Amino acid sequence: MSVNTPDPLAQEFVRFAVEAGVLRFGSFTTKAGRLSPYFFNAGLFDDGAKLGALGSFYARRLVASGIGFDMLFGPAYKGITLAAALAVELARLGRNVPFAYNRKEAKDHGEGGVLVGAPVRGRVLIVDDVISAGTSVRESIALIEAAGATPCGVALALDRQEKATENGRDAEHSAVQYVTRQLGLPVTAVATLDDLLQYLAPDPSLQVHATAVQAYRDRYGV
Repeated sequence: MSVNTPDPLAQEFVRFAVEAGVLRFGSFTTKAGRLSPYFFNAGLFDDGAKLGALGSFYARRLVASGIGFDMLFGPAYKGITLAAALAVELARLGRNVPFAYNRKEAKDHGEGGVLVGAPVRGRVLIVDDVISAGTSVRESIALIEAAGATPCGVALALDRQEKATENGRDAEHSAVQYVTRQLGLPVTAVATLDDLLQYLAPDPSLQVHATAVQAYRDRYGV
């Protein structure tokens, strides 16, 4: 699909995220200290209907990506809910796969350890909302490999398509590019910043946001 041809699934997702209040416009400070004209907070997919729809978006994009996997892994904390929602939707579509997630701190009683859920084995797909620095992906890879399994890819809701920061400076690559090039994992995202811009462009009432987001893309984009 060309850059100028809107991706129907991505456009549907962006519209859904905006209407759900998960994707907002204004002035927001990112983890990197940048002033962003938009903010995507997957924690606001906070009821059954929204979460079910989100699982459907992930599943459709994942199936279309062609990435082969045996199970799902959700990094704490947001990834836990996302992996669970995706697992439910995949089962509804006839593909019942196990999922697991990690605790932030090791449990010293009961079953112990940092991993919860199904045994981590085979090809493991990491499910998260966005990648800011790739830290959670690196941590997930370490946990998956320590369990004797193989990380096989990453599924995201949104690819911000912006430069990562290293030692306080802008890098030439994005966090997603770092994961694909340096860590060797394919990444599939339901939507990208370019998809967001395509959503904003046709609507005159959203022009002020389109201008601000485009300026941000011009300054920090990859």
